[in-house]
Amino acid sequence: MRLPELEAILADINRIILGKERPIRLALACLLARGHLLIEDLPGVGKTTLAHVLARVLGLDFQRIQFTSDMLPADILGISIFDRSTGGFHFHPGPVFTQVVLADEINRATPKAQSALLEAMEERQVTTEGETRTLPEPFFVIATQNPTHQIGTFPLPESQLDRFLLKIELGYPDPKAERELLAGEDRHRMVANLGSRITSQHLIELQEKARAVHASPALIDYVQALAAHTRTAPRWQAGLSPRACLALLAVARAWALLDGRDHVLPEDVQTVLPGVIAHRLRPTDDTARTDTEAVAAALIEAVALP
Repeated sequence: MRLPELEAILADINRIILGKERPIRLALACLLARGHLLIEDLPGVGKTTLAHVLARVLGLDFQRIQFTSDMLPADILGISIFDRSTGGFHFHPGPVFTQVVLADEINRATPKAQSALLEAMEERQVTTEGETRTLPEPFFVIATQNPTHQIGTFPLPESQLDRFLLKIELGYPDPKAERELLAGEDRHRMVANLGSRITSQHLIELQEKARAVHASPALIDYVQALAAHTRTAPRWQAGLSPRACLALLAVARAWALLDGRDHVLPEDVQTVLPGVIAHRLRPTDDTARTDTEAVAAALIEAVALP
């Protein structure tokens, strides 16, 4: 079940974001699974560029929102303005009314502004001034945030973090990739010259293919066993929720599709596990800093395959 269009999309992104093949595949798998993506890392490592590139190669309308401490929900959702010519109010949609919303530095805004995205991310609609308005299809939020220890950040509450299907990091490039970046063409120009590989309708069809990837009863048993272990282990305040299990299965299906398979393997679950648990498992000791890859490896080792 080889899909040349997905291979072409990955090749285009990897030409611009150098040396980050795994995070890029995870980001694309997240969108194929109809999920929202959270990218946390230091400024300047390519978070915003990745969001731009994903929107362009997938042929999606794109809006960027720069989150700041003085932002209001109306800056995101829109506002009604009185029109003197008609004697009534006319609604002006905010930047959330698009197919890909880049919520840049989302944790720079106050919780009140952050919460404006909750309904949009969960229901793919927004309610303003007593009226519910449907968002375009497909609809994705790609949020970037700086590490929470940096000055001027407001940590996202658990309820909003759980709306993100995956949380990934890009990190510094390796020396070879960084050398190519320094000696190569300007990345902003490359993004501007990038064309779409598919249409939004084709993307919806690919999402349906990802949803149809087969997960055997034994594979589902494995997902349940992983979740059950987190719920009983004393090191966590709370285990993985049913929504987290659905997220793990959805991303594993999309990862299998990217590999050209029509069925999920346990290795798919293990590969995407760090991104699913990174923002969902909180240690009992709030001061503890966790290495998500190490946590996922320990969890995989603790839970036997069915």
